[in-house]
Amino acid sequence: METIADVLDRKYPQFNKIDPECKVSDALYKMSCENVDYLIVLEEEKFMGLLTGHDIAGKVLFANKPLNRIPVKDFMNRTLPVATPQDSLEHCMQMMERFTSRHIVVFDSFNFKGVVSSHDIMQEALTIRRATFEGPASQRHGYPWNY
Repeated sequence: METIADVLDRKYPQFNKIDPECKVSDALYKMSCENVDYLIVLEEEKFMGLLTGHDIAGKVLFANKPLNRIPVKDFMNRTLPVATPQDSLEHCMQMMERFTSRHIVVFDSFNFKGVVSSHDIMQEALTIRRATFEGPASQRHGYPWNY
């Protein structure tokens, strides 16, 4: 059974980090440049929360200040489900559904290990499916190319 540790091992190092005092406009620019849908908010290497495009879109309507004056800490999400590296993918999928969340924060004891998104879990499920259904036996009777 696949665990969250397996997913984190396959992910690239996460460079999509931001300081809580940075402005939301800078965070949007960084998200756009790095082509990511979330930023990990760290203060002195301590996990503080997660900032997603969804969080910004939901809160920008109620903000009376321009985005270049609002700090990230005012828009970030602090209430996310937490998993351990030993948790299964199925368990994380259930937590995402129960808490209507697209992201899960992974901690080993009190050490922050990373973030797993619903997209990461979907990619992992597709990889497992390919290995199961498109193994060597099915390739002998199929086309010579691979999509």
